[in-house]
Amino acid sequence: MSKRLRDHKVLTFDCYGTLIDWESGIWDALQPLFTANERGDILREDALRVYAKHEFAFEQACPELLYPAILTRTHHALATELGLESREDLDAAFGRSVPHWPVYPDTADALRYLKTRFELVILSNVDRESFAASNRKLGVEFDAVYTAQDIGSYKPSPANFEYLLTHLERDLGLAARDVLHTAQSLFHDHEPARRFGLANAWIDRRRLSEGGGWGATAEVEARPEADFLFLSMGEMAEAVRAEGE
Repeated sequence: MSKRLRDHKVLTFDCYGTLIDWESGIWDALQPLFTANERGDILREDALRVYAKHEFAFEQACPELLYPAILTRTHHALATELGLESREDLDAAFGRSVPHWPVYPDTADALRYLKTRFELVILSNVDRESFAASNRKLGVEFDAVYTAQDIGSYKPSPANFEYLLTHLERDLGLAARDVLHTAQSLFHDHEPARRFGLANAWIDRRRLSEGGGWGATAEVEARPEADFLFLSMGEMAEAVRAEGE
């Protein structure tokens, strides 16, 4: 594996959890449910853990569903597990919440700089419409965007990475050796990326490397290796800048 960031030609990104602060978005979108049940005692980490379990279960059981439908079902299942009463309108509103999820403060500036050095590609577990709404906050035009809607399955399915590599070659003339897969989730991204032999940069937003929690991402038993480790996209952009000095 290359040990220089600039030796790669393309950065392939997970979006939610890496570029977009999905956990804050999820937590904010859960507040109407908690308010309707007059429950102010539910802890953020507990809610995110339950969310992670049900989101993954529906993605595996119903890969044909678009992401808003996955979110709608996840909201209802989360409410049931937490002993809360949900309603169809609350479930549906949660399903439509992705466009409101905030961008991390460092993301847009980092992407604008990285765009001067690399081609940038998205590999995301959402649908095209949801990503388009998020993309307006990201400040760059990506060279390609591949979503679960395009692929018909959700990460960490190998099909998503097979699709990525096939389309990188077809659409951009890039090979696996050119790729640096850049993501927060060990479960959704780094485990399968390593199985496909891809170099990887771990954007450790939750500081798991320092003992942080898993949040809205399913746990992995053994931490996959990372070629690069950064705590933010800003750190990664600065490291690329430093390599050019």
